[in-house]
Amino acid sequence: NIPQAGKNYGWPVVSHGVNYSGTSVGSGGKSAPGMEDPIHTWTPVIAPGGMTFYTAGLFPQWRGNLLIGGLVAEAVVRLELDGDKVVREERLLRGLGQRIRDVAVGPDGAVYAITDENNGEVWRITPAE
Repeated sequence: NIPQAGKNYGWPVVSHGVNYSGTSVGSGGKSAPGMEDPIHTWTPVIAPGGMTFYTAGLFPQWRGNLLIGGLVAEAVVRLELDGDKVVREERLLRGLGQRIRDVAVGPDGAVYAITDENNGEVWRITPAE
């Protein structure tokens, strides 16, 4: 969501979440009168870690996109936005079998991702040559 003062976002009454036991988080409803619905959800959950806007120039087509570390998704999730709407989602670095804890944009314009493993790594992501 894009939180705004005075609005009710439903937590913990409404949620799209599911507990490890399989039961719903909250009362089980995904929407309720007087509560704001989320802008974007994931089913199944990506288990978001860190999040940042891409504002650099190394990937000019990504400017203004959100980059989110996905722990369960084992990917960097890129959301392309049009105003407050998500118009496209891309999952980067899938198939590497690494939980992504956090993402950041470096002063060089590269995207840096840190893995959430016993022998965690920091990955520097740049355009393909």
